[in-house]
Amino acid sequence: MRRAAVLLGLVLALAAPGAATASTPRASLVDIEDEVMCVTCKIPLNIAEGPQPARERALIRDLIAKGRTKAQIKAALVAEYGPNVLALPRSDGVGLTAYAVPLALVALLVGGLVLLLPRWRRRAAAAAASEGSAAPALSSADARRLDEDLARHG
Repeated sequence: MRRAAVLLGLVLALAAPGAATASTPRASLVDIEDEVMCVTCKIPLNIAEGPQPARERALIRDLIAKGRTKAQIKAALVAEYGPNVLALPRSDGVGLTAYAVPLALVALLVGGLVLLLPRWRRRAAAAAASEGSAAPALSSADARRLDEDLARHG
């Protein structure tokens, strides 16, 4: 029985490192390129061309070869090139406004529509009711002019 417990412990110990590496996916250049900017061009690295984007890609490839995770690679890029290298703003401080302002504007627009649409519908219904379905009668001069125009073009 003791022998089975030792064997089971050995199997679990050997499987644990494999399970740990399997839970963290390996970083790839394609996955990181679209989340990183070229610091000179100010465009996403996946479409940037030139010497600076090539240096950034080389650094990313080197870090991938060393087995770094995506978060570690991004941290290394920020340490090397500054926070402007990241395509997405930080989710705290001033970077939070990049997320909060558009969401607040959308909420404000939706709230305005919720308040104004019923009012507009009531106004349109009242205008339709006051006009009635019958068209106003033409004066005799307007009727004569309409008949002349129809005869001329018809």
